[in-house]
Amino acid sequence: MNEHDSERIAGLLAADGLTPVGEQGDADVVVVNTCCIREHADNRLYGNLGWLKSWKAGRDGRQIVVAGCLAQKDRDEVRARAPWVDVVMGTHNVHRAATLLEQARRLGPVTEILEEAVVDEDHAMFPSALPVRRETSYNAWVTIQIGCDNSCAFCIVPAVRGKEISRPFGDIVDEVTRLAGEGVTEVTLLGQNVNSYGRDLQLEARRAGDAAARVRPMFADLLGAVGAVPGIRRVRFTSPHPKDMRPETLAAMADTNAVCEHLHYPLQSGSDRVLAAMHRGYTAQRYLDRLKQARAAVDDLAVTTDIIVGFPGETEADFQQTMEVVDAVGYDHAFTFVYSPRRGTEAAAMAEQVPEDVKRDRITRLVDLVQRHAAAHNAALVGTVQEVLVEGPSRTDPSTLRGRTRGNKTTLFRGDAAEGELALVEILRSTSQTLGGRPAVTAAA
Repeated sequence: MNEHDSERIAGLLAADGLTPVGEQGDADVVVVNTCCIREHADNRLYGNLGWLKSWKAGRDGRQIVVAGCLAQKDRDEVRARAPWVDVVMGTHNVHRAATLLEQARRLGPVTEILEEAVVDEDHAMFPSALPVRRETSYNAWVTIQIGCDNSCAFCIVPAVRGKEISRPFGDIVDEVTRLAGEGVTEVTLLGQNVNSYGRDLQLEARRAGDAAARVRPMFADLLGAVGAVPGIRRVRFTSPHPKDMRPETLAAMADTNAVCEHLHYPLQSGSDRVLAAMHRGYTAQRYLDRLKQARAAVDDLAVTTDIIVGFPGETEADFQQTMEVVDAVGYDHAFTFVYSPRRGTEAAAMAEQVPEDVKRDRITRLVDLVQRHAAAHNAALVGTVQEVLVEGPSRTDPSTLRGRTRGNKTTLFRGDAAEGELALVEILRSTSQTLGGRPAVTAAA
């Protein structure tokens, strides 16, 4: 989500006459777009701002912008600790980036934070409705929803992103159609809880007395419509919430050829007691049951997840239940996190905070288990032919190409395929993190 916001800020500044530079020393404006999910981001922000103070003093007219979730949450702290920052703007002010910079040039430092998104006729609160400077020509983020109506005890997102607002169905399909016309072949649909898309549209229509509100656009409908846009070869989405995963979504994944065989399905914990304390709205068994349905519906489904270790009150028995679920699922990959308290969340004030050494021991054991399953999944693909979307040269070996399979697995191979091209790759080797191979035939049509 933050990467997408950054693309839009860059697009707005480019539309205002600025051009991107490769080195900070050549820049007139630096934008620091922040995330506040983990405490590490706070430390990085103030470290960077300390360095940028001398950068700004090096030439007259230089400006610094702090945007994003930390700006939304800690506006006064940012201003107090780094008074040399020119613009502090929150998550709902992305569309005003260029305007606020100009205002700061004329009037001095600006802090502008909206507490919630302002819905207007231009839908300007949706990042995808703004100018963009994408890093690649072949794939794109598409925002379908902003905000979140859930109340997970560990999460600060609802406080900094606001209530859930779904983007109009037609606007999304129109944008994807335009992107396809520009050569984009892969889109990723973005939202804090994508599979609740449209719920607020139905409620709004009901309040307006619209009898047709019983039939609302659902996420499954959106998958089908986006996947049917000519030129779109791959559709991805992130992230769904297990409590809202519906059979219709699984059917749409199975029936829409463009939708990739990859499901990011956040578990967070395998302990029902911890899940209840987190306010996640499902049990481990319900999670497993719906995942079983997903695998039955979608052949060769790759499954990834998010897991938090050391949530307040988590016992060794709770952790072992998480390990049992991880072992039962056998994830292709997991984003694992050591719980860190976020000021303003319910969990930060909970008793029984888990000691750091215990959390570190648990995450080490968890990562080892995840890696074993990931290695086994990847090894099973050796000898198969995979469709790979080429992303460009490998970061470590320019003579090797890097790309991703439909199951979102990083694949390395030698060949002459162009960036953005779909290539068929015979898989010859694997690790827990990557696949390696060679071109099976010429690039896919």
